[in-house]
Amino acid sequence: MECGVKPDLETVRKRLKELLVENLSLDDITPDKIADDEILFGEGLGLDSLDAVEIVVILQRNWGLEIKDMDQSKAIFRSIDTLARYIVDNAKV
Repeated sequence: MECGVKPDLETVRKRLKELLVENLSLDDITPDKIADDEILFGEGLGLDSLDAVEIVVILQRNWGLEIKDMDQSKAIFRSIDTLARYIVDNAKV
């Protein structure tokens, strides 16, 4: 992310999808196949608790964000859209 520039929602959604495909074991899935509102865990995209840890690392590396409250993380990690909105609202610029 450019220093001092607040990220826009659509750019963050696109980048998140790319990062998830690159960093998680998402066989046969391309970023464009992930819907913005698709549920990430369980019956949706099928991510698990190890993937959640990797998402935390992705948020730290790319946007300087830390999530410490597990109750809060359930709502944030619901979909690409909820993650992207959290990033846009809280990213260190």
